[in-house]
Amino acid sequence: MASPFVEIEVGERTVKVTNPERHFADAGVRKIDLVNYVLSVGDGILRALYDRPVTMERWPGGVRDDVKRATREDPHGDAFYQKRVPKGAPDWVETAHIAFPSGRTADEVAPTELATIAWMANLGTITYHPWPVRRDDVDHPDELRIDLDPQPGTDFTDAVRVAHEAHGVLDDLGWRGFPKTSGNRGLHIYVRVEPRWTFTDVRHAAIAFGRELERRMPMEVTTKWWKEERGQRIFVDYNQNARDRTIASAYSARPLPHAPVSAPLSWDEIDAVAPTDFTVLTMPARFAALGDLHREIDDVAHDMTPLLEWYERDERDAGLGDMPYPPDYPKMPGEPMRVQPSRAKKPAPEESGDQE
Repeated sequence: MASPFVEIEVGERTVKVTNPERHFADAGVRKIDLVNYVLSVGDGILRALYDRPVTMERWPGGVRDDVKRATREDPHGDAFYQKRVPKGAPDWVETAHIAFPSGRTADEVAPTELATIAWMANLGTITYHPWPVRRDDVDHPDELRIDLDPQPGTDFTDAVRVAHEAHGVLDDLGWRGFPKTSGNRGLHIYVRVEPRWTFTDVRHAAIAFGRELERRMPMEVTTKWWKEERGQRIFVDYNQNARDRTIASAYSARPLPHAPVSAPLSWDEIDAVAPTDFTVLTMPARFAALGDLHREIDDVAHDMTPLLEWYERDERDAGLGDMPYPPDYPKMPGEPMRVQPSRAKKPAPEESGDQE
């Protein structure tokens, strides 16, 4: 039997939604609810994804405890990341040609209209992972991403305190940052930058920003890559700015039972909210009342020179050079030894000068 479907009009397109009643999360969210959700926050999610290569996090059978997730070691799973545009995509779906650190390339979906995002939702896309570049220049990011990641023993409230200090650093730079919940336990702050620098440069800028936060809040912030060194602090995940590393976009749902979403925030409300406030079911009313709180994010792009000067200063004056890349990366120029400290070989003890 043919799968049941409905057709919805999105702009000038007709998008087919197959199995619209399929259950997608414990919160009672169906596939048609997911599609209607992205339409309800249309201006916001299109702004977050517009013209950017997007990796789709697909859960075609819904979010359930028994779903097998694909991994790098075992790519065969019921939930998986899809980087390449699927075969049979409509001819109006735009793409961007990108290169991975391995040297391999792919054509990824690069939405230019809301219908494309609705089509992706029909494929079971829960979370949209956009690159920080536009398709006309995929080698020069236009977005600095500050990822405040709570470690064991810390929570969203701790991330909020650090976010306030990050806001202060941005004010010192004369920059404007746009906060949002991660959709889970953390906070993200996005800053538009001029697309004049490489991924390596932007990653160095993120390291410099994280180190400044670390200096201001040494007991609460860490940039240590190895988990064993982080302690109960908020980790500034600088590697989210490396090539082919992506963060859930604003308005993306997350694959958790209560169907949370990554919600744009205003700076004056971050103390009063909790990540669980924002779900596929509650966000449409918030968006209808407030609109897109990131609506001005494209109004200014900042000169990243000050952060790169901080990075050079830290390297010159404090001996703080580059930091480890993710484990699947090829060895990068200037990168320190990529081995966790507890497994690093200890230097042999010096021999005593005494002779028998």
